[in-house]
Order: sequence, then C-alpha cells, then structure tokens
Amino acid sequence: TVRFANGRLRRPDSLHFTVYRNRDAAHPRKRHRRILVSETERLCYVGHNFGSEVMRCNSLCRYFVGVLDKASGQMEVYNAEIFNMQPLLSGGRSWRPRLWNEQWGLYSLGCTGCLDVCFSLAQMDLCIEAFGTSKQKRALSSRRMNAVGNDIVSTAVTKAAANIIDAKGVTALMQDMAQDDVQNISALLPPCHEDADRPEHVYKFEDILSSAEYEALRVPAAALTNITSEEIAKRVEERSHCSFVLEELKFLPADERRRDHKARCLWFLDTLIKFSHLKVIKKKYPMGPECPHIISRKLMKNFTSLTYNNGSIQNLVSASMKAKITAYVIALALHINNFQTDLTVLQNDMKLQESRILDIAKALRLRVSKAKGVPGLENDQSHKLGTLSLPLPVQKAPAGQQKRKKMN
Repeated sequence: TVRFANGRLRRPDSLHFTVYRNRDAAHPRKRHRRILVSETERLCYVGHNFGSEVMRCNSLCRYFVGVLDKASGQMEVYNAEIFNMQPLLSGGRSWRPRLWNEQWGLYSLGCTGCLDVCFSLAQMDLCIEAFGTSKQKRALSSRRMNAVGNDIVSTAVTKAAANIIDAKGVTALMQDMAQDDVQNISALLPPCHEDADRPEHVYKFEDILSSAEYEALRVPAAALTNITSEEIAKRVEERSHCSFVLEELKFLPADERRRDHKARCLWFLDTLIKFSHLKVIKKKYPMGPECPHIISRKLMKNFTSLTYNNGSIQNLVSASMKAKITAYVIALALHINNFQTDLTVLQNDMKLQESRILDIAKALRLRVSKAKGVPGLENDQSHKLGTLSLPLPVQKAPAGQQKRKKMN
C-alpha cells in the first residue's frame, strides 16, 4: 500500500509500480529492503522501506491486505507495508534495470533516476563533511544518525570525492574553508549585550556558567581555594595547570567569598583549555572522574561537533569548536582580570597563532594594545593586551576580506 507525499492522485488506478528487492538474501536486514517506483505523466515517484524516509508507522503497527474471492466468499490475508512515495526531482527519467542488477533483484523494470538523486546528494554530503561549516556538519551528522547506510551511495560518494577534489584542487578547497571559518567566528561568541551600561554586563557571567554549573564547581575548585604558596611552586614545576591559571593562583584574594569565586573560575578556565587540546573524544567523561557530570555534559554539548566516521558517530573538537572555546576562555579571563587580560598568555596556553586569537578578540569587541609580558614567560616577549571597555568599538570585517564595490 502506498501514499503520496505531495497529495492525492486523480487517477490512481492508471499507475504501474515496480518493486526492487536487495539481492543479499543472507543479510538479516538487507534481505527485507524494498524500493518501490512509479511514473505518472508529470513525475516519477520513489519509496523505500529502509533509510531516513521509512515511515515510523511500519515499526509501530502491522498492516495486512485482504483479497476476497467473490465466488467462494473466502478472503486470503497477506502482510503489507506502507510506502511513502516521494516525487523524484531529477533531470533524467530513464527506466533501465542494468544499473541495479549488482545489488537489487528486479520484479519488473528499473529506475536510473534514483541513482541520479543519490549521486548528487552524495556529492553535497562529501563536500560538507570535508569542508563545510560547523552548522552544516551538525545537520549532516544528525541526518546520518537516522539513516541506514546504502552501498550504492557509498560507491557514488567515493567517485564524487575524487571528481570534486580533482576539479577544484585541495588547496582551493582548504582556502574556501578557512575563509568561511573566519566569517563564522561571530556565530561562536558568547551572547553580546551591546546596550550594556557596564563592562561586566556585555558578556554576562551567567551566559558562560549557569548557576547549577557554578555550584557544581565548588568541590573540584576547593583544592585551588586552599592552595599554599609551596603547592603553587610545585604545580608550576610540574606544569599541572596552564600558565594563565598558575600565574593567577599567586594573587588569590584574601576574602573567602571572592577567593572561592576566583578559584572556581580558574578551575573551569583550565578545564576549557585542556579540553581544547583534544581532537576526537572517545570517552564519555574525557576530563576525568573529578570533573562534575554537568560540566562534562556542557563540554560535550556546547564545544564539540558530531561527525560520522567508519559507521559510528564521534564527538570532535574541530577548528570552529576550538575558536568557540577560545572566545569563552577570553570572556571568562576578562571577568577574572577586571576586564583586561593578556591575550598572549592565553594564546600560548591554547597553542594558537597570534593572528587567530587577535581575530577572536576583535570579534569580541576588545581593544588590543601592546604590553610588556610577565618576566620569564616566553623570553619576556612583547605581549598583546585585550581590554573590554565602553563604548564598544565598531565591528570591522575580518582581515583579508575586501569590501564589495558599488555597481554604477
């Protein structure tokens, strides 16, 4: 039984249907796969009982078709499935069985239009997977999580990849990706309140850490709250924390409440920086058992991209996600340091190029100036200082982007 996604047919009795079945009869899943195709005067239609287009009602209910013999008055009952027929928007409507013979057995004729759609979709998916923005990759991964792999599409993807890379070249594709990543920095920043009357309200603390997350930091940050000068010296020698945190531990406030607040902020900032150094997240709690579950969930949900690899879904700290972590690290450092922070120290801790962290700082509307660094750090190099002050600077286009010329 079928239904058509784009409405009802005026003359359904005039349609002829073609059914394909998978040749792999030994495979427990593939042997039940069917493709149903039909053609009207205007459109071709395709329906599947597998993949992302399968109707959920088939898994929740059982359907039967009864065939009544009017002469005997007896009815024979057969198992049935409902196929959702989608219009096939393809350039060609040529119906030939030979392209399907390797994997699909035919009850009657075959359809090459299906392959046309699958192939063009595969080309787009491969481009997104290799060079797409983080938003495109998340959408692609979400769709793939709900889809069953198709061997024909996989073959087409491989060929499409080679054609795309040969046609444009790896260098050009990577340049496009880099330019797109720069343009999307603004989408990775913490919420900016441009109409704020005080610097601390531009990037609100609760937008960086919720009250529940802040409360969860009390236990792991206790070790920093009660740290002694001897323990700080030991941790500096062991490099158990990033340089920014080790330096700030030397200036913890004497007031108990402010000391606890700064310790929590430093613990979370140190965790963010360590998390940014990971690539593929293979553990459920990558930052160890001492990291509260609510913080682990925050890291996985907000600072990783989902990617599809070798048949499984993985969490990846991509380049765009590292830029997002950097933006939140800078925003948190501003709250710690009275809205002025040493960008070079953070750059060294996060292992970034100077141009990268300066782009993010300028996107955050900071004023960047030169300042003498902390003695003994990176050969006492000249440091860049980022300051958040009101009124906010006017946002400028990223470096390397040319303004559009007016058309006369």
